[in-house]
Amino acid sequence: MNLFNLSLKFNGFPIEKAKNLLGSIHKIDDSELKIHIETKKQDIVSFHLEHNPFYRRFAKDVNPLDWSSIPVMTKRQLQQPLSERLSDGFSKKNVYINKTSGSSGDPFIFAKDKFCHALTWAGFVDRYNWFDLDFNTSKQARFYGIPLNKTGYYKERFKDFLSKRYRFSVFDLGDAQLEKNLNIFKNIKFDYINGYTSSIVQFAKYLQRNNMVLNTMCPTLKACIVTSEMLFEEDKILLETQLGIPIINEYGAAELGLIAFQNTKNEWIVNTEDLYVEILDENNRVLPYGEEGRVVITSFYNKAHPFIRYDLGDIGKLSKESTPNKPILETLVGRTNDIVKLPSGKKSAGLTFYYVTKTVIEDGGNVKEFIIEQLKLDTFKISYSSGYELSEEKLITIKNVITKYLEPNLTVLFERKTALERSARGKLKQFKSYL
Repeated sequence: MNLFNLSLKFNGFPIEKAKNLLGSIHKIDDSELKIHIETKKQDIVSFHLEHNPFYRRFAKDVNPLDWSSIPVMTKRQLQQPLSERLSDGFSKKNVYINKTSGSSGDPFIFAKDKFCHALTWAGFVDRYNWFDLDFNTSKQARFYGIPLNKTGYYKERFKDFLSKRYRFSVFDLGDAQLEKNLNIFKNIKFDYINGYTSSIVQFAKYLQRNNMVLNTMCPTLKACIVTSEMLFEEDKILLETQLGIPIINEYGAAELGLIAFQNTKNEWIVNTEDLYVEILDENNRVLPYGEEGRVVITSFYNKAHPFIRYDLGDIGKLSKESTPNKPILETLVGRTNDIVKLPSGKKSAGLTFYYVTKTVIEDGGNVKEFIIEQLKLDTFKISYSSGYELSEEKLITIKNVITKYLEPNLTVLFERKTALERSARGKLKQFKSYL
């Protein structure tokens, strides 16, 4: 039964319509694709200038036919109530709403219209098919976090059931838990692994220490898809060796969907079907292929909320082998996360703090930026910039959530700052360990 497709349809996401559009885009001749992309760029700018009051105020005196006149938008500029950013005819009741992970340090709530969100899923389905993986039938070993509040927890578990996923915890990466994970692989016929890079790397290191290769114990495994964090070459070699399967690099963002996906030729293919990806310098000038700069993206089909020349907060480079019809992402300097080490000996993924910081993300956009630093084995410091001080009640809530996701008796310090220190490239790393 196609439970994945049925669940999307049940929730109002027209997946079949999205797949049909994606198929028609794939049929566009290479000679016409560049014209198609230019048309979609102009169309989405014109739409939001006409139907989105927020974007009209933001993009004053622009010419949709002159792309260089279109301003670059940042996450900081989107940190205001969602209701003030929606297009005419859209409300919180008829859109898909989510929060960014805050991995760049600038969290906010966003919206996508339901067709746009369905198109995002259609893109993932298409890319997974490159490796003979099917969302409806392939069994996934999922290394992701999960909300620990009752509602969020069971919602994710239900989604896992519909999507044929078994979720492994990233909140505990100690050897005892990793041994339990291994036993599950021995007893379930998984088709592929998907999840946070650092968590899967920790599992691979456990296998290496014990001189084991995963696909000898779970021979049904076809591939491993890593996402959300950087994949370094030495880690890729480790994963290939200890998992015994192809390693696929995925690059995406919650607010945009799939940005790039590695193909069977080891090329990191940029999504041109529903996104337009640019690499810009510090003066917002487009850089030639082969030069490193800011990753700036336009979403062609999101009519509910504008993401037009949107600075994602990552630094990347397109290969010199790229063409307008086939851009290839060569390198990405972005959301890397350390491993959290705790007094009990427990280890957790740095992205655990995504679930912690969700407690301070507010629709009104009070918290502008945050970073979390591990000063000692039992001491963490949360620095944040905001319109006003977080209340004592909010600080207690954050401490309680940290206890729930990590462990008790940790010292958590808070410091409100007017601005947070960024790297020379302008990046704000969400978590940093000094251990």
